[in-house]
Amino acid sequence: MSTERARTPTALRLASRVGASLLGSYGFVWGFVTLGMALGVAAGMPFEEAQTLSFLIAFLVFLGCFCWAFTARSVLLVWLVFAAGAAAMSVVGWLTSRAMI
Repeated sequence: MSTERARTPTALRLASRVGASLLGSYGFVWGFVTLGMALGVAAGMPFEEAQTLSFLIAFLVFLGCFCWAFTARSVLLVWLVFAAGAAAMSVVGWLTSRAMI
């Protein structure tokens, strides 16, 4: 009986997964786009092409992150990966863009 109860999602767990799938994925993709655009421009692409390429790939990244937020065993791991990934990619993208100025 207790194992069955532990497997049923509570309202807080469900809200956390929905928040991770929407907000966490959005932040992660924001960092991805920032990094992708900075690396694209650093590699010699025109800004508009780097932006377009990053946005096209970002749709697939967001879809993968969104689905993973619901299929992962630990919602804490999902939040940590999204937060750390978003922060790391945003900082590296920002530093890369600052180095080009």
